[in-house]
Amino acid sequence: MRFSINFPKRPIFFFLCSLPLVSCGTQQLKSSDFTEAFAFTKGIEGPAVDGKGNLYAVNFKEEGTIGIVNAKGKGRIFLKLPNNSLGNGIRFDRAGNMFVADYVSHTVYKVPKGTNTPLVWVREPKMNQPNDLVVVADGTLYLSDPDWKNKNGKLWMVDPEKKVILLEDNMGTTNGLEVDPSGKFLYVNESVQRTIWRYQIRENGRLFDKTRFMTFPDFGLDGMRCDEKGNLYITRHGKGTVLIVSPDKEIIKEVELKGKKPSNITFGGKNGRTCYVTMADRGCFEQFRAPYKGAYFRKE
Repeated sequence: MRFSINFPKRPIFFFLCSLPLVSCGTQQLKSSDFTEAFAFTKGIEGPAVDGKGNLYAVNFKEEGTIGIVNAKGKGRIFLKLPNNSLGNGIRFDRAGNMFVADYVSHTVYKVPKGTNTPLVWVREPKMNQPNDLVVVADGTLYLSDPDWKNKNGKLWMVDPEKKVILLEDNMGTTNGLEVDPSGKFLYVNESVQRTIWRYQIRENGRLFDKTRFMTFPDFGLDGMRCDEKGNLYITRHGKGTVLIVSPDKEIIKEVELKGKKPSNITFGGKNGRTCYVTMADRGCFEQFRAPYKGAYFRKE
């Protein structure tokens, strides 16, 4: 997603050091470059890894593209989206199909496995700007849908029969979202309000028991992912870090990035323990070694 709001740069030491079992002196992880700077545009977003280990993100070299990056960090254009579309979030289902949220034409594209042809999966004119998405085991999609101008947003579900369902309206600026590895909880953050919500998921995909998971005093929130232990990795837009938080809200690590505007994160590498972070201010991927592999990392 693309921020148009400047966040105040106030310290958050009282937040980080006040939670139980947090050591503010813990050795901090640091990232390194995986691709060269500005191999992608500043619109780089939607990192995702397929079953063969290929890494993808939107806007490689030019807007409206999806790039594919090999294990050595070298990229090329994988596809161009039709109709002046601009992709944002990317996810793969268990069958290896790619899904892309297009925030221009209120569309989600499906790219069938083994092809590079985007097909319209759903199109919903009532959406503001489809942003991030997650695909669960039965093929259900959840979509964040921010309205940056008015600082609010929506949350959508697309069931396996492609029925589009509005789950919640009048939220804050919905952005990053993730389902935990148990499949029981959905996390959604609101970037401008700096709040993360956690919902329980019913068997039919509907949500209940919405609770406030975390609120931050400063800096923005963007993409999120879970590792296999259920720890949440939160990109802090403007601060230039990734915060790793347990399901019990205990801060495990804060990863220092080279850039200041991480837009999203995914897991990959040989054993699923490499985190790849898209950097909007540097037009590239940074990487770091995670304590555990990603919740949805799979090799064919």
